[in-house]
Amino acid sequence: MRNPVSVGVSVAASVVAALLGYADKLPCSSGGAWNSFTGQFRDACYTDIYPLYYSEGLSAGKVPYTGHPVEYPVLIGGMMQLAAWIVHTVTDPFTRGRDFYYVTVVLLAICLVCGVLATGYTARQKSGDGRGGMDAGMKAALMVALSPGLILAAFINWDMLAMALTAAGIAAWAGRRAVLAGALLGLGVAAKFYPLLIFGALLLLCLRAGKMREFGKALGAGLVAWLAVNLPIALIAPAGWGRFYAFSRSRGADWGSVWYMFEHFNIPVLGNSSLGQLNLISTACFALACVAIAALALAAPRRPRLPQICFLLLAAFLMLNKVWSPQYVIWLVPLAVLARPKLWPYVLWQLAEIAYFFGIWGYFVYLYRTPGEPGYAGFSPGWYFLVLAARFITVGLFAAAVIYDILHPERDVVRLAGIDDPAGGVLDGAEDRVVLIFPRATRGSVQTVTLSRSQAMSPARPVSGVSQMTGAPAARTTSSSTALSMVPASKFACLSAPEPNSSRELLQCTRSIRPVIALSRSTASARSMPAELAWQVSRQNPISPPSRDASPTASHSRAMASSVRAIAPLPPAVFSISSGNGRSMRSTALRQFSAPTAGSVSAVT
Repeated sequence: MRNPVSVGVSVAASVVAALLGYADKLPCSSGGAWNSFTGQFRDACYTDIYPLYYSEGLSAGKVPYTGHPVEYPVLIGGMMQLAAWIVHTVTDPFTRGRDFYYVTVVLLAICLVCGVLATGYTARQKSGDGRGGMDAGMKAALMVALSPGLILAAFINWDMLAMALTAAGIAAWAGRRAVLAGALLGLGVAAKFYPLLIFGALLLLCLRAGKMREFGKALGAGLVAWLAVNLPIALIAPAGWGRFYAFSRSRGADWGSVWYMFEHFNIPVLGNSSLGQLNLISTACFALACVAIAALALAAPRRPRLPQICFLLLAAFLMLNKVWSPQYVIWLVPLAVLARPKLWPYVLWQLAEIAYFFGIWGYFVYLYRTPGEPGYAGFSPGWYFLVLAARFITVGLFAAAVIYDILHPERDVVRLAGIDDPAGGVLDGAEDRVVLIFPRATRGSVQTVTLSRSQAMSPARPVSGVSQMTGAPAARTTSSSTALSMVPASKFACLSAPEPNSSRELLQCTRSIRPVIALSRSTASARSMPAELAWQVSRQNPISPPSRDASPTASHSRAMASSVRAIAPLPPAVFSISSGNGRSMRSTALRQFSAPTAGSVSAVT
């Protein structure tokens, strides 16, 4: 965000969020609840930061990895050591531990501000008419900063560092800085492993858009950045460095995960498997989810936006992981805001996160309180697993809403503003190169429309307010009862050569293997509008529109201005429509939009 007002409001909201998160921990940091094992759960102020100062050997002056194995990646170990070095002059060990917590809170608050500003920058892209871009960025920043789940979990652990690096990496990609984006995401992987999923989303979308060179730059920079901070520690202290990876493999079904619920209720196979089987099952389930998301990314009618695929991958990882700690909401909030910036699904999920935050601490009170201990008795298992299921379901519903937006891009609130993908960087407005096609049998007579040209086509900008498919493959069509009117099916195809089987329904667009034809369709039914408005072929600066008698089904739209692409005005094209099936195939030639030149080639069906 470059608007000083937006930046100021975002920073102020982040500071307020940090103060609220700090206030949530006051019963522990100032009220003495840390001195009572169940008291810190009863007051819902537990944090890993204070006890790990002692258990990781920092209070005794040990350096992470070299002096003591640490169960976190190296950048978190570095932040732990930085805070320990700042407070090392404090003589009283208990005061030093509390000051260690305070210093860490300040560092994490800085990360929160950076993550909020980066998310606002990613969402700040202006629409084609130049209005509303800053409002979108400020809205995204405020939704992240004032997220109740993020505020409550802000200072449980060091996850805010990974969130800031991930948000900054996505912002750099949105700014078309692939190397910087990869380096930041690589550092994010050195703090928490989940930014690896962002590389997975970039791979899928760059494959579809033919931007593998940019992806390679980002991946290479990420690998270099990750090695730069990991390789020295791995060489100096391999045992300490490898503790994180060994701990992840040996960890069983833990708090918050669906596997922990299956284990509690002793569900056959899913709830009573060994550690090796659990690792295999959870990994296989996540792999299947990744395959489904990859198919969605490559076969959707329009290329999904980057945050949509990032959110789906991360949501699948959390829902199928062996552990789902309460602070993991910090990972998901920025991606959720960018993927679907609508209030009510977001609020529903946040309410579930609030319920789970208090539910997990109440469950710990129930488990660990001594017999006869007065006061709050905590959450029984039934109530705890109810809020666990509520969080699982609401994240699943949010993911389903994102999938719906992908399958119906005309309903995507971000794209309604006339933009393609604010976070996409080089993907924003790019043409599709690789599209996954799922053939489907259809009924009725077959109509084939073939659009072909031998000359290169240049980008143009269509008008907002007209439904378009830009950078997406042409729509597969089926016949309807109205003569020569066509209704698009839910599948899309763009082939590099005419389909030899004329009984197969398709709409072909060919230029080498690059789908470059932009089509727009009126939302009215074929029966309720003139035939010439049923389908439109969008071209920049048309020379002359076709007459009604020249084409029963196609017309030429006016030049449009937006971030999508259309066909260049020259060289001219010739189009034809064939209807019928087999021997009864009829061909109707459409009027040329301009006189053909020597280099142009007419379409043949």
